[in-house]
Amino acid sequence: MHPHSNIRGSLFMVVGMASFTMNDAITKAVSSEMNFGEVMLVRGLFATVLIAALAYHRRALRSPRTSMVKPVALRVAAEVGGTLAFLTAIVNLPLANTSAIFQALPLAVTLGAALAFGEPVGWRRWLAILAGFIGVLIIVRPGLEGFNQYSLFALGSVFFFAVRDLATRPIPAHIPSLFITLVTVVAVTVAGGIILFPLGGWTPPSARALGLLAFSAVLVVVGYQYVIMALRAGDISAVAPFRYTALLWAMLLGYVFFGDRPDRYMVLGASFIVLSGLYAFYRERKLASSRPAASASAVPPEGV
Repeated sequence: MHPHSNIRGSLFMVVGMASFTMNDAITKAVSSEMNFGEVMLVRGLFATVLIAALAYHRRALRSPRTSMVKPVALRVAAEVGGTLAFLTAIVNLPLANTSAIFQALPLAVTLGAALAFGEPVGWRRWLAILAGFIGVLIIVRPGLEGFNQYSLFALGSVFFFAVRDLATRPIPAHIPSLFITLVTVVAVTVAGGIILFPLGGWTPPSARALGLLAFSAVLVVVGYQYVIMALRAGDISAVAPFRYTALLWAMLLGYVFFGDRPDRYMVLGASFIVLSGLYAFYRERKLASSRPAASASAVPPEGV
């Protein structure tokens, strides 16, 4: 894949992570009023309307049978499982802690991409990803203190979302990203309705909660679109490390809205993560500047 595609995919991933982390903060804020099954249902209804309207406008709607294509069905199933596990963790753990555990995802996705698709992963990229993962370990400080069953749900979400990301690549190109997003959101919304009553039933939401969830739905739409575009634009092993930027957003939002102050371990670990991401970006830029001379006749340069 052309290096410029990897750079563009990485930038898409940064935008997607910012959107999803703001959505996570809203979910945590409204969880005091309603269970997360209701959050999934209400937010999903808003998101379904938005995405369906956008898909209709862009002529991206397809027959429901299209969603039965194996990669699409696998992606949707993994999204539902990952959402349930992640929300269970996020309403019971600090935002930054959940996000820190979740940062194991790029390593899991890179391993999966190398095994499933045979993607080349050079030693420099491995070192950058491993450095970012070391930063996660510094933040999490694995051990008995600070860990409970909800941390296991966060780790479970890493597995599900790694499967989701890997299933995105083999989806046929003729299936629009908007249609994939629509099917995914509908599935998550239905799952929220199914678990609503086992989690305590329906609680009439306040006007504030409805407004926040409507905004959250917009963020989910943006996040889904940009992550899908990122995974389809670049090599998974090149794009995945930029998921680490979600931790920086989580630290900022946790401090501003929930009063969570990052300690020195959080700052040190985040520094590892940022530097590894910047180095990965530097490597892609260097490849982009060195390869066009050899391939300019076949592949015209792409803009970022």
